[in-house]
Amino acid sequence: MNFRSTLWCGALAFGASAVAAGQRPDTKNPHGTLAQPCAVCHSALAWVPAHVSASFDHGKSGFALEGAHAAVACKSCHTSLTFKGASRDCASCHKDPHQGEVGTSCARCHTMRSFVDRSGMTRAHQLTRFPLTGAHVAADCESCHAPSTQGQMAFTLRSTACNDCHLKDYQAARTPDHTGGNFSHTCEQCHATVAWQTARFDHSVTRFPLTGFHVSMNCAQCHGGAYAAGALPTTCVGCHQSDYANAKDPNHQQALFPTDCTGCHTTASWSGASFNHNTTAFPLTGAHGQLTCDQCHGDGVYKGRPTTCVSCHQTDFNNTTNPSHQQGGFPTDCTACHTTTTWTGATFNHNATAFPLTGAHVQATCDQCHGDGVYKGKPTTCVSCHQTDFNNTADPNHQQAQISTDCVSCHTTTVWTGATFTSHDAVYFPIYSGKHRGRWNNSCSTCHINPTDYRQFDCLSCHRSAHSGKNYVSQQCYSCHPTGRAG
Repeated sequence: MNFRSTLWCGALAFGASAVAAGQRPDTKNPHGTLAQPCAVCHSALAWVPAHVSASFDHGKSGFALEGAHAAVACKSCHTSLTFKGASRDCASCHKDPHQGEVGTSCARCHTMRSFVDRSGMTRAHQLTRFPLTGAHVAADCESCHAPSTQGQMAFTLRSTACNDCHLKDYQAARTPDHTGGNFSHTCEQCHATVAWQTARFDHSVTRFPLTGFHVSMNCAQCHGGAYAAGALPTTCVGCHQSDYANAKDPNHQQALFPTDCTGCHTTASWSGASFNHNTTAFPLTGAHGQLTCDQCHGDGVYKGRPTTCVSCHQTDFNNTTNPSHQQGGFPTDCTACHTTTTWTGATFNHNATAFPLTGAHVQATCDQCHGDGVYKGKPTTCVSCHQTDFNNTADPNHQQAQISTDCVSCHTTTVWTGATFTSHDAVYFPIYSGKHRGRWNNSCSTCHINPTDYRQFDCLSCHRSAHSGKNYVSQQCYSCHPTGRAG
């Protein structure tokens, strides 16, 4: 304050009478060396109360008034009229509730806008070992940092374990009972910081991931009060023993079913089980795939059940009459004729036997050859079926002519009639080739005039005109016509 200002202020303080009397007033400034005109705070109308002019820039003093500081009274910080020399440290005005544990730089957490501005505190907390998330962001500081005496480290070196704050919650939990179940104190396995009550346990990280219906079950339905690692078995029968014991369709205990329920059941639903028979020694095909279990396992035998056809189809085998399987000595391996598609309409592959079917034999019914009931060891010679045909043949008379019973020398399987003795040309005389081809009427009796002896033949019945008047014997013809080419 300059001298002129001092005089002016003194005049106001001591009154005009002192000046008129020639007395010198006391000019001591109560604000010390404050270099500001009195008019910045005082007016000529009234010395008090003082009002700081809006033109006053506190920032020039090295401490700008911002935020909440702009609204506080001067004496809140300047406890005496000597304004200069006031401390700029926050702790000079603000009592340190942290008791020096977090240092003296209040600006790391606090702002001038408000000493309890949470945004700054939260940002600062994110740089610590325990960043705030979820409901922790809105939690009161003292809910975790309880006031304590200096040196107790209420703000630094605090434990980050959930249990340090939530021990009472852990002890009070009843669904499930955390203490009784010996639950881990690592709360984040189930709880999140958003809400304590909406706990979720990730069962997939255990030895028993939850699938199907298990996902929707309440913990206590499986665990009761046992939650400790290894406290419960992971086998199906560990929970489903009563289901296994009470199952009647089929009876699991009686049938000695394995207790590994996954062979038939899924976690989607206990009922409606389906067994994959194709994983067994007897895969189901054809009509077998539509059968119920009881149709084959009605006797309660599942384990070690025989897989032969006749073990289920013995009655079908015994009662079959067209042909009779028992009488015919049929093998009980039904697959030779039957398929799993349908029991009836069986077809036998005769080509797999010693007598493949050809020609008209293919169309013959079983009874036409096996009408005598003989199937096993049936002779395969032609005459065994065609004896009657052989006996009744008159042109030529096979019996009288003592023709061989090996029918294939003249007959084929295509048709019995219209036989041709093709060996005649090579063995005896060319009648199907050469000059005689087409010249005879396809009747053996044309040349073989003795029906009881086909070794005898007659050429002159056709060729007599060539040697008129001569009395030749047919055998003599060979002397001149060895190849049978005579006209």
